[in-house]
Amino acid sequence: MERVHSAKYIFVTGGVLSGLGKGITAASIGTILQARGLKVSIQKCDPYLNVDAGLLNPAEHGECFVTRDGAETDLDLGHYERFLDIEMTQASSTMGGRLLAELIQTERAGKMNGKTVQLVPHFTNSIQEAIISAGKGSDVHIVEIGGTVGDMEASPFLEAIRELASRVGYQNCIFAYVVYVPYLGTSKEFKSKPAQNAVRDLRSLGIMPDLLLARMEEPSKNGIADKLSMFSGVRPEGVVLLPNARTVYEVPLTLEEHGIGDLVCKQLGLQSKAADMTKWRQVVAAATGDYQKTVKIGLVVKYLDNDDTYFSVVESLRSAAWQQKVKLSFEWVSAEQLETEGTDGLKEFDGLLIPGGFGDRGLEGMIMAADYAIKNKVPYLGICLGLQMAVIAAARQAGLAGANTTEANNDTPYDVIYIMQGQRGKESTGGTMRLGNYTCKLADGSLAERVYGTKEIVERHRHRYEVNQKFAPELEKVGLIISGTSPDHKLVEMVEHQDHPYFIATQAHPEFLSRPFRAHPLFVGLIAAAASNI
Repeated sequence: MERVHSAKYIFVTGGVLSGLGKGITAASIGTILQARGLKVSIQKCDPYLNVDAGLLNPAEHGECFVTRDGAETDLDLGHYERFLDIEMTQASSTMGGRLLAELIQTERAGKMNGKTVQLVPHFTNSIQEAIISAGKGSDVHIVEIGGTVGDMEASPFLEAIRELASRVGYQNCIFAYVVYVPYLGTSKEFKSKPAQNAVRDLRSLGIMPDLLLARMEEPSKNGIADKLSMFSGVRPEGVVLLPNARTVYEVPLTLEEHGIGDLVCKQLGLQSKAADMTKWRQVVAAATGDYQKTVKIGLVVKYLDNDDTYFSVVESLRSAAWQQKVKLSFEWVSAEQLETEGTDGLKEFDGLLIPGGFGDRGLEGMIMAADYAIKNKVPYLGICLGLQMAVIAAARQAGLAGANTTEANNDTPYDVIYIMQGQRGKESTGGTMRLGNYTCKLADGSLAERVYGTKEIVERHRHRYEVNQKFAPELEKVGLIISGTSPDHKLVEMVEHQDHPYFIATQAHPEFLSRPFRAHPLFVGLIAAAASNI
């Protein structure tokens, strides 16, 4: 294939086991390059045969992050946005299933001229073209390959980046490899053999790592870095030990202190200014501050198998707490457990938050929590499903017995939450919801307007069911008002309670726009209201 001249590339892969933090590592490398004034773009390549992350089980894969243009993606794109403060798009997320589907469609349309379609070169070429396209206009394009070296489905992606390095020139590429170094308590020593074997596996595929980033549970003092360098062939200055940090936002500082930014710029021939890490030192100081007050928030949820399901929500709460100079304590509350045990356990919380979700499981418990927050003046933030449950709770308070969402009960006498005509029949299909950025007009004098400090906002969405506005008069009688709508007023975007210190809910997902150095106002409002009651 022809030689390509474009951005410089950094490929981030992982070995030994999954869940090591490749996404945070990739974002952190981008952060220290940004701090040098370089234009950085970033992309996640997932080997899964899914077309996108929209239908993946959140209990297994964690949250589904949504980009401004409506792409349903892996949660690593949330790390990218929080660290780099740039908005991702569909180009930032490449799944194997989508590329394969496009390749098969091309073949079925007769555009392959009768060629035998193969993983190499056709699928690997598709991967390369997706990477090159996503990196256009950048000084440095960072590409994270999902999964672990050795996974069967990852092989075409690893072959693709090996070939791409040849196309663009090896002097324009860096391969960063994240591995795990376990600690054996019985012998009281770190064992480097799994990492050594992982490097051998990568080298057997024709890829020699330039950076070796070793994840560890605790700091090491026994020369493990020198040993890793010797037996992996990675130069000593390219080996970085990454023990568990107090906060993930320390990782960019650790990489910068190790000289990784200078090493990368030198190897790639990049001209840059001195790194300014002031912002990240401030973030770490805020994240690790010794605050006097502790705010306890109850997250009423249905998915309890994986904390990553609500990763962006938790990060948003943390950022808001740092901004308000309070400690955050949060606890998962099983919505299903509320249904059987009642709401007495909610008394221990200074505020409640109900995040998004799908399906009818646990909905009654969420409605009970929203009802409790209204009646007991407990600060409340509802997100997506949390807005819908708040509306149902208010409707029942207004005397609409049996009010519900048609997601749970198609025969409800009062469908205060219903599916719009264009969404019927698509309930179990991917990529068909209201996705991505939508504009919202806020009501004059509303709490929402005061919190945001503006009359018009843009938030990201991921939902199918909507508030049925024909019940607005009944809701208003018990104090729940519509405080934000779409510009044409057809869709409800925000509701709030008039007789309440802080009860607000949004149909959107504000957690996707929160940043560690710029907390989202809805979360700041919740934390501030909760702290005022302590």
